[in-house]
Amino acid sequence: MNIKVCPIEEAINLIGHKWKVLIIRNLLTTDHQRFGCLQKGINGISQKMLTQQLRQLENDELISRKVFAEVPPKVEYSLTDLGRSLQPILESISTWGKGYLETKGTDSKDFIDD
Repeated sequence: MNIKVCPIEEAINLIGHKWKVLIIRNLLTTDHQRFGCLQKGINGISQKMLTQQLRQLENDELISRKVFAEVPPKVEYSLTDLGRSLQPILESISTWGKGYLETKGTDSKDFIDD
């Protein structure tokens, strides 16, 4: 039996959680980031939630995790090529979001840079 799959559903399952999109957004701005830097760059995310989302993104092969043999331990996260391939999608979402905010009367000077 051949099971049909929906590509949109699959993409939403991978990145549909709000925290995942924001993690990917932040990792698109640099080659790599440490846990604390990621947490500071995402308003309202708890340590537990960030840990869970990073693990899921790593399991889905959208990010990679590099552990350095140091004391204290140093861990860096970066996007894989597959994760970087999401950049044009996030840029499109940003463009749409800016247009939406403008229709609601938000001044573009109040936008956070992507």
